[in-house]
Amino acid sequence: MKALIAIGTAAIIAAVAATPAQAREGCGPGFHRAMNGMCVPNRGNRPVFIVGRYYSGRGYWYNGRWWRHRHRHLHGWRYY
Repeated sequence: MKALIAIGTAAIIAAVAATPAQAREGCGPGFHRAMNGMCVPNRGNRPVFIVGRYYSGRGYWYNGRWWRHRHRHLHGWRYY
């Protein structure tokens, strides 16, 4: 009997926690409202990598990935 009550209580708590926030409640600082109405944390300031710049210990950032070396090739750069 106690196990059944514990499972029922856990189900009620899970249902209350999963309901979307009301607009009048707001999300608070550091959060925003997602498409489904739930409050989700902001991602914050992600670093912006500049294409072609060399970053010590990483290499060159180009086309969404890191490259260790580059050299001139036909009016541009070739990364490898």
